[in-house]
Amino acid sequence: MCLAIPGKIIEIIDDDPLSRRGKVDFGGILKDVNLSFVPDAGRGDYVLVHVGFALNTVDESEATRVFEHMGEIGELSELQGGVR
Repeated sequence: MCLAIPGKIIEIIDDDPLSRRGKVDFGGILKDVNLSFVPDAGRGDYVLVHVGFALNTVDESEATRVFEHMGEIGELSELQGGVR
């Protein structure tokens, strides 16, 4: 089962509308993420990411709740290889 995982945008790497990318922090794990689908998202915003693409923004409290639940069920280790 694939899930969208929340992460915090740390840096915008490429701001071209067609290839917009950024560094996103997933609880201490940094990944390059395509931000083309969330043109208004910026540094410090939280986004939901699925297979390397940010699909929409979420608020910090929602992202925190997801990470808490993932920790409770032991799924945080999946981020090491699962998010691109």
